[in-house]
Amino acid sequence: MDINIPSVVAQLNSAFEAYERALVANDVETLTALFWDSGHTIRFGGGENLFGAAEIAAYRQGRGSGDLDRDLAHTVITTFGDDFGTASTLFRRRSTGKTGRQMQTWARMEGHWRIVAAHVSLLDFPFPEQEPPA
Repeated sequence: MDINIPSVVAQLNSAFEAYERALVANDVETLTALFWDSGHTIRFGGGENLFGAAEIAAYRQGRGSGDLDRDLAHTVITTFGDDFGTASTLFRRRSTGKTGRQMQTWARMEGHWRIVAAHVSLLDFPFPEQEPPA
């Protein structure tokens, strides 16, 4: 299996960036579309455990649009072959300064990258001010 084929990394990075833009804009339609439409999809959040695309979509519909602007750090995109990968990042909410982490598992299905599992949690340590050495 080929790890981090440059063209596949670029494609998954583009999907991850689309997710980030939709999240900050509270674009519920795009956020919903980026998750795999399946009962097998999981999203564990800061205060919720969501099982299945329907629960995730309902959460998105009911979530407020405040405190969504954020900064990212230490984002790592890793792909495995042509159709599977992960996106991991740390974030800081701009309005509150809260730091968190986010991990997403992505799979390409019918030509489109979809999140099949996600985890978001808040942390008790400060946001890193610089990237780690390469």
